[in-house]
Amino acid sequence: MPSSLRARLRSTLTAAVAAGALLAPTAPALGRPGSAVPEFDQQVLFKASQDPGYACFRIPAIVRTTRGTLLAFAEGRVLNCGDAADIDIVVKRSTDGGRTWGPLQVVTEGAGDTHGNPAPVVDRRTGRILLAETFNTGRTDAGNCSVPCDRTPHLQYSDDDGRTWSQPRDLSDEILPGHWNSWYATGPVHGVQLTRGKHAGRLVFGVNTETWNGSRVSANHAALVVSDDGGDSWRVGATDTWPIAQDGMFRQKPSEVTLTERSDGALLVSGREQDGTDLGHRSQTFSLDGGDSFATPFRDLPDLYTPQVQGATLRLGGRMLLSAPADPDRRRTMMVRSSYDGGRTWESVDRGTVVTTDWSGYSDMAALGGGAVGLLYEGGAVDARDEIRFARFSEDWLKPRRGADPTTRDAAAGARPAAVLGGAGRTAGVRGGALSFDGTDDAVRLPYRSRLPLGEGDFTASLHFRYTATTGEQPFLWMGGIGTTQPQIWLRGEPASNRIRGLITTRSGAMTVRSASVSTDGAHNDGRWHHLALRRGGGQLTLFLDGEAIRTADVPGSVSRNSPFGVHIGQRMDSRAFLTGAIDDVRVWDRALSDAELTAGASGAASRGTVLWLPMDQVSGSN
Repeated sequence: MPSSLRARLRSTLTAAVAAGALLAPTAPALGRPGSAVPEFDQQVLFKASQDPGYACFRIPAIVRTTRGTLLAFAEGRVLNCGDAADIDIVVKRSTDGGRTWGPLQVVTEGAGDTHGNPAPVVDRRTGRILLAETFNTGRTDAGNCSVPCDRTPHLQYSDDDGRTWSQPRDLSDEILPGHWNSWYATGPVHGVQLTRGKHAGRLVFGVNTETWNGSRVSANHAALVVSDDGGDSWRVGATDTWPIAQDGMFRQKPSEVTLTERSDGALLVSGREQDGTDLGHRSQTFSLDGGDSFATPFRDLPDLYTPQVQGATLRLGGRMLLSAPADPDRRRTMMVRSSYDGGRTWESVDRGTVVTTDWSGYSDMAALGGGAVGLLYEGGAVDARDEIRFARFSEDWLKPRRGADPTTRDAAAGARPAAVLGGAGRTAGVRGGALSFDGTDDAVRLPYRSRLPLGEGDFTASLHFRYTATTGEQPFLWMGGIGTTQPQIWLRGEPASNRIRGLITTRSGAMTVRSASVSTDGAHNDGRWHHLALRRGGGQLTLFLDGEAIRTADVPGSVSRNSPFGVHIGQRMDSRAFLTGAIDDVRVWDRALSDAELTAGASGAASRGTVLWLPMDQVSGSN
C-alpha cells in the first residue's frame, strides 16, 4: 500500500475509533452463566486478510490504561514477514475488556523503513501511555538488518487513552551509549511502573543490545531503562554484559526481557536466551533496587522448556505467570505456566495450561481486572506468523496448583528422587520391581542437577527394556534437548523400522552441529527383557544389546549445551511420544564402561562415575 494511502487510512480509522465505529465481533464466552469474566475465549485480532495493506503482523504487546482501555500493539509488516523491511507500528483499542475491538490505527509509519519493537508502559499517576520503539533503515527483501544495524530508540506518547499519538522522539542521547552500536531492541513487551518502595512511580522497560568492535560483534548486553519523571527523561539502569570470544563463543545472550514487579517490590527480569553455551532457552535475574542494578548476572533455566522465543510475565494474585510456547524445539504449543515462589521456579510443561497446540510465537499479557488476564500472541495452523490472537481467561481456567508427584529413588550419590508422571505403575522386573508405561502420559523425569549434563566427555547409559509395540516411536531414555541442532542423547525402539537405535547430537565451536547414531537389526519387541547400553569412548559410539556390541564412529563436541535440558525415562523431551512397555535399572556413568562390564549387563559395574541410578523398584507418595 502506498505511504499516502496508508496515511489517509490512518486518518479515517482514527476518526472511526473516536466515533466508536467498526467494532469487531467477539468470540463466544465460555465462562459460567452470568459471569463477567469468561474462563477462556479468544479471537483473531490482527491478520493480513482482514487488515488490508499489510503482508504480515508480528510482535504483539498489550497494556491496560487507567481508564480500563486495552491497547493491543503489533508490527504491521507491509512488504513481507521479514524483520527489517517496511514496517509500521499499529494498534487496536478495546473499551470493554477485550470483547470487541476498534479498527487498526497506525501509531508510527515506517514509510519504507522499520519502525518496530513496541514496548508500551502506562503512567498510572497521569494516565499517559508511553511507547518505546526502535527505528532502522528498511530493506525491500525479507533479509535481516545488516550488522552492525543502524537501530535507534524512539518514544511516543498518548494523553487521550491511545486515540492519538505524539510525534516520535529520538532517545539515543539518553539511552544509547556509544558502544551499544550493533543491535538495539526495546522490549518487545510491556514495561512496568513500580508501585512499592522508594522508587514507586518509576517507569521501567527492558532493552537488549550488542557491541561492534569494528570487525565483529564482541559483547551482548541486557539492560533496564528507567524514568523518574513520567517519561520526560530516561537513563540506563541495571546492565548485564556477556563478552563474545574471538571464535564467536559466548555463555549467554539474554534478550527480549520481560519485567514483573513482585509483591515484595523486587523486579523479576526474564529473557530469551539465544545461542549461548549455557544450558537453556530462558534466562532470568532480579533487581532489588527498582531497576538500578541486577542482584546477580542472568542465569539460565535449563529445565524450563521453551524454544528460542520471546515470552511475557505477569503477576496474578499469589502467582506469577509466564506465556511462551512449550515445545523446546519449535515455536508451537502456547502455554501459560505459573510460579508460586516469585519466579524462582516454574511449572513443568505437564503442569502448565495449554492455550493452543498449533504454531505459536511471541506473546504479551495484561491484567484485565477482576482476576482476568488478556493474552496477545502470535499463532497459526500453518505458521506462528499467520495471525495475532487475543485470548481472555480467568484464574479459574488455569490448572490449579498440583501437589508433589509420586517419586522413585535415584541411588546416585547426592541425587534427589525422580518424579513419576502419568500414573506409571510397578511391574515385575529383571531383578525385583520395574516400572510400566502406558504409552499415553507415563514417564519418569529427573530433577535437574549439575552432574547430569555429560558435556564433551565419555559416558555410558544402560537400562533394561521390555515392550511389544509394533508402531510408533518408543522412547526408553532421553537426555538433553531435542531437534536436529540441539545436543542430546537418546535410546529408543523404532518397531516400524525394525530396529533399536541410539543417537547423540553434539555442538562444538560456535556453530558446528554433528549427529551420530547406531542401531540394531530387529526391533526386539518380543515382550521379553533385554539389556541396552550406549557408550561413548575411544573414538567410538557403541550400542550394546544383550552384550553384543554394534559400533560406529563418534562425533566430537558436547552432548549438553545451548538447549533446554531434561532427563526422561519413557518419554520424548517434547512429550510427543511415550513408551508402551516397561523399564528397569537405568544407570548413567560419566565414563566409558569396559566391554566386560557391559557384557555382564552392567549389573556389576562399579559405582565410580555414576551420574544417575534408577533401580525403578519402588514408587513413593502414590495415590
